[in-house]
Amino acid sequence: MAVYKVVEIGDPVLKEVAKPVPKINENILKLLQNMADTMYAAEGVGLAAPQIGISKRVIVIDVGEGLIEMINPEIIAQEGLQTDTEGCLSIPGMLGEVPRAGRVVVKGLNRHGQEYAVEAEALLARAFQHEIDHLEGILFVDKATSVAKKK
Repeated sequence: MAVYKVVEIGDPVLKEVAKPVPKINENILKLLQNMADTMYAAEGVGLAAPQIGISKRVIVIDVGEGLIEMINPEIIAQEGLQTDTEGCLSIPGMLGEVPRAGRVVVKGLNRHGQEYAVEAEALLARAFQHEIDHLEGILFVDKATSVAKKK
């Protein structure tokens, strides 16, 4: 399909609350594929639509367990606390220590419009929270307890 340019910090779309997807059509299916292609090409573990300049509530994640696509995702439960290092394709060259829930349950729609939920822990939980933050106009540096340049 297509690999998009990832927008970087300073682009206003990254600070907007993304719009819900009212219905899944051919454009949304194409968006999911292009987002996955872009994420893999950039060697990321997650990507939210605002990161390619599209203000829609769509995310893709792959932490090494296979591709997860979710439309209109929302965290419906969370517990525990883990602080770990994060980076972001939209903030190249920076890393930060970010506290997040250790376990989350996220619900949303799949590409067929069916609602489903994912229980996630560790890196997958972190990835979901990071990408959903993008949909709210929040960057990891907004939550980080410390930020440093990548070595």
